[in-house]
Formats: sequence, C-alpha cells, structure tokens
Amino acid sequence: MNDVMLWVEKYRPSKIGECILTEDLKKTFQQFVDDKHIPNLLLSGGPGVGKTTVAKAMLNEIGATFMMINGSEESGIDVLRNKIKNFASTVSMDGNRKFVILDEADYLNPQSTQPALRGFMEEFHKNCGFILTCNFKNRIIDPLHSRCSVIEFKIPTNDKPKLAGEFFKRVQNVLKTENIQYEPKAVAAVVEKHFPDWRRVLNELQRYSVTGMIDAGILVNVSETNMKDLVTFLKEKDFKSIRKWVANNMDNDPSQVYRKIYDVLYDEIEPSTVPHLVLSVADYQYKSAFVADQEINMLAFMIEIMTQVNFK
Repeated sequence: MNDVMLWVEKYRPSKIGECILTEDLKKTFQQFVDDKHIPNLLLSGGPGVGKTTVAKAMLNEIGATFMMINGSEESGIDVLRNKIKNFASTVSMDGNRKFVILDEADYLNPQSTQPALRGFMEEFHKNCGFILTCNFKNRIIDPLHSRCSVIEFKIPTNDKPKLAGEFFKRVQNVLKTENIQYEPKAVAAVVEKHFPDWRRVLNELQRYSVTGMIDAGILVNVSETNMKDLVTFLKEKDFKSIRKWVANNMDNDPSQVYRKIYDVLYDEIEPSTVPHLVLSVADYQYKSAFVADQEINMLAFMIEIMTQVNFK
C-alpha cells in the first residue's frame, strides 16, 4: 500500500483545533500556537493517540521549518549528529526558529544517544527547538526531561465517551469521502476495540475497506479464536500447529491475545506453575510494544509456555 494513500496521512489534522484531544491538552497546545512560541517538548503517551500529529500541526500553524527523525529507525549518534547539525546550524529562509521532531525518542540508547541529544539541544538552542515523542517517558533520561516541558496524553475516564464519539464521527466522514459502505455498529466496534489508538483504527478500517463494505463480518475477534485448539497444541508440544495458530491470529490486538491466553490457561495448568504463566504474559505483553515482528514475539511466548509450564 502506497504511503501517500494511507488514510492516517491523508486525513491527518493540520491544525490543533482539528485534533481529537482532551480540552486541557487542546488549550495547552493552542496557547503555544497563539503565542507563536513552542518550547522544547516531550510528548508522552500510548501509540496512535496523536503525539506526532500535534507536533506537526503546531509547527504547520506557526509556519515553522521542521525536520522529522524517527528514533526507532535512525538511532545512531553519527546519523543524529550529522542530520541535526546540518539542519540546525543554518538559519531558516524566514529567519525564524527551526524545529526537530524526534519521533519514538524512547528507542534511542539511554547510555549514548540520549546524552548526545542533550548536547545537541544545548548547542543549537538559539536556532532550533526540539519536540520529542515517546510511548514510555521513563525510558527517557532525566537530563532530557529537565530540558523539555513534559506533556502526557492522558484521557480521564470521564472524557473517553466524548473523545470516542468525536473520532467515530471523524471516521464516518472518512468512509463517506472514500465511498465505502459501512454498518455503524461494525465501525463503532473497531473504534471501541482500539481506543484511543486513532492510527490503529484508521489502518484497520482501511484494511477492511478493500472489499468496499465494512460490516459485521469484521467483528470476529480474539474471543472467537479457537483457544481450545491452542491448549491442545501446547499440551502436545505441537510446535508446527502452534506456529500456524499464531500466524492465523496475528490480526488481533496482541494485548488482547495475551490476556485471553492467560484467562484460558489459568485453569488448564498446575497451580505451582501459574506464577510463571503470569510473569511470562507480563513480559511478552510488554515486549509487544517494541518488537519489530509481533508474530515472532508471540511465538517465543508460546515456546516458553510450552516448555516451562506444567499442564493438568
């Protein structure tokens, strides 16, 4: 699928007023735009909640020149030093402050690259601002915290229905614009399943839309996958069948798959090995937020359960 055609890019909000945020967050970011002064920022929150979108929207609104760097793809010190130095050391065409958006900054090495980034921020502070985004702010070193205004994308429970409703309307407009027929119930189920990962919702709906119709057929989820077969495969240490099961179920949200496996296996294994199950689920569920290949991570989890847990 061509990146240009991705809905997440095609329909990315270009102004803070268009972003789906809590009122407090929207007021904060709008104030930066109105003042035409954006400090160094560390935007923290789960995947797909709008951190990068907000950064781009603010800079677009004030007409700033900016450069994007993805910390998970360009994590080497030399790459960062060269790209940032070449960009930040020159004055923008309009003479205004430039900005670097460093996406997924929590992937940068905390022993080498992050301390180097601190140096870049100090060296180029007169000419260049920095906006860092991360899923886990505890993976960002304290010296970077202290050089940024840290803003967390938290959604209070009371705000969740309102934001989900706003995004549901946004998604409906996207589907109408793309001439995709849909059943509101099916679309609402996708929004609810992945809330508040707006990016995941759009990507999933675009994937489902290839047939030209989004209906109840997409609502098959992890609760309907055949867990009974999986238990049998694990008991019999049937690796080939386990691998096939994993491959067939990777369309589901990994966090839900891990939770379902825990719920099912709890009553299928010896009580003495339940603690190991809990630790394994927690470990691989956490890793799923970072890994490049979810299927391999899930398969590694299955192997650990298959070899380390005793079934009744």
